[in-house]
Amino acid sequence: MTRPTFFPAFLLGLTLTASANAQSTKTSYKFDFGSGKVAPGYTQVLPTNVYSPTAGYGFDFNTTATTVSRGGKDALKGDFVTSDKPFYFSVKLPEGNYNVTVTLGDAQGASSTSLKAESRRLLLEQTETTPGRFTTQTFTLNVKDRRISTGGEVSLKPRELTKLDWDDKLTLEFNGSKTCLDAIEITPAQNAVTVFLAGNSTVVNQDDEPWAAWGQMIPRFFKPGVAIANHAESGLTLGSFQGSHRLEKVLSVIKPGDYLFIEFGHNDQKEKGPNDGAYKSYTERLKLFVSEAKKKGATPVILTSTARRNFDEGTGKNVNSLGEYPDAARKVAKEENVALVDLNQMTTQLYEALGVEDSKKALVHYPANTYPGQTQPLADNTHFNPYGAYEIAKCVVEGIKANKLGLVKYLRNDTPAFDPNHPDALVSWHWFDSPKSTVVKPDGQ
Repeated sequence: MTRPTFFPAFLLGLTLTASANAQSTKTSYKFDFGSGKVAPGYTQVLPTNVYSPTAGYGFDFNTTATTVSRGGKDALKGDFVTSDKPFYFSVKLPEGNYNVTVTLGDAQGASSTSLKAESRRLLLEQTETTPGRFTTQTFTLNVKDRRISTGGEVSLKPRELTKLDWDDKLTLEFNGSKTCLDAIEITPAQNAVTVFLAGNSTVVNQDDEPWAAWGQMIPRFFKPGVAIANHAESGLTLGSFQGSHRLEKVLSVIKPGDYLFIEFGHNDQKEKGPNDGAYKSYTERLKLFVSEAKKKGATPVILTSTARRNFDEGTGKNVNSLGEYPDAARKVAKEENVALVDLNQMTTQLYEALGVEDSKKALVHYPANTYPGQTQPLADNTHFNPYGAYEIAKCVVEGIKANKLGLVKYLRNDTPAFDPNHPDALVSWHWFDSPKSTVVKPDGQ
């Protein structure tokens, strides 16, 4: 119907504004992928649906998939999109926690998929379905922005301005030898427990291959009901985390029943002022983080710094290069009566169990030309690759169990016990590289 020409312009403007606001604040979606019949209540998604802020959803970053229709009575599972290359699907969403349910499989063929969210947060390891079989998996994901409700915003580093973690949408990365995506459903998860992560490059969601950290691997181990909100960033200390308004941001959204995991030390160690040091500013700030979390009714958890790979090749022992900082963290945890996850001890055990040479396979050690543009070898004894980050995430899980945190009941049933003295064999590790890679080392040492 043609709009009457006498419709008042100001009312038209109000209508369009209200429509735009309604679209921008939409928080629930049901997508049916493929060119076949569309399931009732679902929105059909075709390869031609390219993401734009106006559309609010679609295939992203110049990736797409092809559509296959198998027919049959089940509209949701009778068609799908597929690709043997990684593809991204994004949905515009406001800050919050969301339950995201994906349905994968092919009525007539096999499928193989791994799933990551945002800046390479691992959700689903390589998962295969046989012909006629489907898998439906649900994850609780956190979407964050830099705005602070009490005023101001987080001071991001230049490298963070393009990170998927800080944009205004939720992005899913489908990877594997043959993804067959049938459906995605997104609903708010307002009652989810949120685990906030405060830390540095050993914790942060690293955007690019081959860099990784334990914070982006740990979502894989939780059932729906727990969202990981990773506010860590490379190069940060307790002081710069606070100074860039990240603690303020966390405290503005943390609620009773949530958790704050705190791991610093690598960069704090480089601060050399008269009031700096493990038992001075580091201890004081660590206590501040703990007390502020407690004021909000949240549970603080202290983690000692991950060890650097620093072998005495004569003894085969990994030598502590973090000075008194791990001990200071242990003392604060004891004095404040909060849970301690001793990652420094566990990663030392992990490196020693792997040995002098094989421990390099857990960190960013690669010969020249392994990645595009990498003309020189990479040899970094602080930063992990995906395999190392995954093993350390398992150490964190063991720390959660040892402290009998309430999070234990949310651990996925396929989370086996882990002993850092007996790490997983690298040959058993399956990781599909994301499309983006860089030779630029993260901030921090």
